[in-house]
Amino acid sequence: MQATHRKAWGAAAIVLLLLLLDQTLKIWVKTHMQLHESIHLFSWFQIYFTENPGMAFGMELLDKRILSVFRVVAVIAIGYYIFRLIRRNAPFGYIACTALIFAGATGNIIDCLFYGLIFDHSHGQLAAFLPESGGYASFLHGKVVDMLYFPLIRTHYPEWFPLWGGEEFIFFRPIFNLADSAICVGVAILLLFYRRRLSDTVSK
Repeated sequence: MQATHRKAWGAAAIVLLLLLLDQTLKIWVKTHMQLHESIHLFSWFQIYFTENPGMAFGMELLDKRILSVFRVVAVIAIGYYIFRLIRRNAPFGYIACTALIFAGATGNIIDCLFYGLIFDHSHGQLAAFLPESGGYASFLHGKVVDMLYFPLIRTHYPEWFPLWGGEEFIFFRPIFNLADSAICVGVAILLLFYRRRLSDTVSK
């Protein structure tokens, strides 16, 4: 029983710490930068403020309300899964990875559910927190704040290259946030080190 309590507290600590860091950075960016403004920290790393209404890394796939409800249901399911893992005394590494995914998904859900209500827009201005005129969107219609941009390689395609000859090439182009990173890290570690346990879970 003591081991399961330690694992429960460990998972809770991971979730709370990540949510604190994720939301602190998002709120700072939202209230200190205008949309599409950037801060160049290194040639290969920028804080670049953008927003997206869709999935991780800016992908737009579904209607906003459907997507938000799907996210809430998915997070509830992951939270229940973590509870079951702790009850079964699963390896803490496996629990920690699942907690990273849970925290990342929750961090982006907070944006979707509440940011439209508590902030005004960031187009050409710094967003105000709890503006008197109301937020920029209704419940479930908030946008996810992204800011981590790593243009590691910036060059141009050679002129002879099909379709994109002479155009700019940037690697790595996606702009994301800490919540996205947590999801990707959690999934990657699960696939690398806990593939057998994942297979057993899916087959049950």
